[in-house]
Amino acid sequence: MAFVKISEQPSLYNDLEKKSVAEIIHDINNEDKKVALAVEKAMPQISRLVEQIVPRMKRGGRIFYIGAGTSGRLGVLDASEIPPTFGMEPSWVIGIIAGGDIALRNPVENAEDDVLQGWRDLEKFNINELDTVIGIAASGTTPYVIEALKECRKRGILTAAITSNPDAPVSEAAEIPIEMIVGPEYVTGSSRMKSGTGQKMICNMITTATMIKMGRVKGNKMVNMQLSNAKLVDRGTRMIVEELGLPYDEARRLLLMHGSVKKAVDDYREGHANS
Repeated sequence: MAFVKISEQPSLYNDLEKKSVAEIIHDINNEDKKVALAVEKAMPQISRLVEQIVPRMKRGGRIFYIGAGTSGRLGVLDASEIPPTFGMEPSWVIGIIAGGDIALRNPVENAEDDVLQGWRDLEKFNINELDTVIGIAASGTTPYVIEALKECRKRGILTAAITSNPDAPVSEAAEIPIEMIVGPEYVTGSSRMKSGTGQKMICNMITTATMIKMGRVKGNKMVNMQLSNAKLVDRGTRMIVEELGLPYDEARRLLLMHGSVKKAVDDYREGHANS
């Protein structure tokens, strides 16, 4: 049976330019409601992936996202949020986009069609068998992503794929295919919409669950977040106040001295245990 890109089928809506703004917003919202349900159906595969990532990462492995266009940008976005949220070095989760960093803001002609460049871009990081490579391709046919995944599998590297089409070529290339079938886009073929929303949700699940299992969260708090602005310093201080029952000013002093909530709390408790 021929492969059909559901994500590029005609929109369920027509004459969009004749609709009022309120109608357009209402219709888009109705379509967006389908995304979480589509992601829900893929949860077993997402769980399987995280369960394989964690032991690898505990031995020094990394997560690589690789994609083109919107898919590539979303991978880079998720990777860039790991250091400030969980206090991990940027080298632990890495986003790679076809065409390089310039493609984050501007389309790079033919970048996604280069069948060799994806693996070359991964090779720059001395990728190895402890690493995990997650290809993101709404269409499921992006050559840059597919060939990179194939090269990874040849070398025993764990691979996964996030796509919006069932039985896509990118799914065949990956060990763990995550197929999130959101249906046709509101604007036909515009995968920055439902497909992009679903990709972001799945990336959130993958890295958040992984970071929790890596010990970067305590209770429900970001105890390893970077203290990059006054809001986060205040948030961290209040975490220490809640955890240790200290006055605000003392908690803030400890936080700034140690650089993270976890280090401040652990050092305080160790000091009092030994006194």
